[in-house]
Amino acid sequence: VTLAELSLMNKLIHTSLVESQQHVEILQRDPSSPLFSIKTFEELPLKKELLQGVYMMGFNRPSKIQEQALPLMLAYPPQNLIAQSQSGTGKTAAFVLAMLSRASANEKYPQCLCLAPTYELALQIGQVVRTIGKFCSDIKVNYAVRGNRVLKGTVLEEQIIIGTPGTTLDWCFKQRILDLTKISLFVLDEADIMIDTQGLSCQSIRIHRALPKSCQVLLFSATYKEPVRAFAERIIPDPIVIKLREEELTLSNIRQYFMVCQSSEEQYNALCNLYGSFTIGQVMIFCQTRRLADWLAGKMSWDGHQVAILTAELTVVQRASVIQRFREGKEKVLIATNVCARGIDVQQVTTVVNFGLPMDQDGEPDFETYLHRIGRAGRFGHRGIAFSVVERDTVELVHKIEEYFQTTIKQLDPYDMEELEKLAA
Repeated sequence: VTLAELSLMNKLIHTSLVESQQHVEILQRDPSSPLFSIKTFEELPLKKELLQGVYMMGFNRPSKIQEQALPLMLAYPPQNLIAQSQSGTGKTAAFVLAMLSRASANEKYPQCLCLAPTYELALQIGQVVRTIGKFCSDIKVNYAVRGNRVLKGTVLEEQIIIGTPGTTLDWCFKQRILDLTKISLFVLDEADIMIDTQGLSCQSIRIHRALPKSCQVLLFSATYKEPVRAFAERIIPDPIVIKLREEELTLSNIRQYFMVCQSSEEQYNALCNLYGSFTIGQVMIFCQTRRLADWLAGKMSWDGHQVAILTAELTVVQRASVIQRFREGKEKVLIATNVCARGIDVQQVTTVVNFGLPMDQDGEPDFETYLHRIGRAGRFGHRGIAFSVVERDTVELVHKIEEYFQTTIKQLDPYDMEELEKLAA
């Protein structure tokens, strides 16, 4: 799964903000310059139509990143900004508010340009613009994306353009229908993905070079590693940087257990005992292969469990739909291959089951995948529990994982119902 696909899935499934306790760090070129933060949206210079739109999104108060970023984005004179935080923390709503605030409804030409790495992400941003801008009826949006054909000589009257770098480049330099010299706000979303995807960073830089020097630039990224920093320096001179510390996956808040079985059938029986002992709200079960995931889903469905399955052959939108249904509790069990092991946030998951341990091509433990798998049960500081149901010939892998992470994985008897019930309590 590409970074862009993970980003889209996270945007599609986050219907509410992730409550983060992480520290917000601000780096600015002039440390003596005062910084302002806000605790309510009413403190911002927003039109009442935009405030209505914010409340339509379900935001009652600003998130941590919004508290710090929005006063800077809406300040006069405009300031360039890099904001880094993970999906679900309100980044998109923040820069959408900036675009809707900067766009003048009286001027019938593009004034704000937002670039995203993929067609689907561009449309998703547009959905947020439509929701927050619902009451700003005179501000219009157009999409510089594949499939949206416009004739040469077309006069664009929409104030906000959302696009992918390739098509936007065509609109600017080939068809000459988008005048970059009139753009006053430029947003670059998912900068880390732009850098990771061949060609996109060069296209974005070429577009940026044609913007007026007075244009405000807002760059958003889930990470702020060295490649992002170097890319940002080529795009933005002396920006203010707001960093919401990346969530560190940790094993400290996750209890880990393993059960040893003789066969896959016995593994399945152990899983049923486990599931029957726990009043589990929702559980994610990870399998090494798609064939095993299909087999397990069939068995559990036959036994009357509500099961969803997430594998690589599904499209991104199908995967997002499966995860959304799981988030809403329409299915209690999500069986997944490693496609879902990292990046997907479903906050109510507190139990993860490894139906077999993740291994690399040499038959050794895949430590990173194990960490990301069980990390689904301990997102954002929540306490979780992880079970690994393994066959006898892979027990050695459990001990290697213990040694690698300097952790303890306690062995359970899969048929000791009394012990399982004690754990559940």
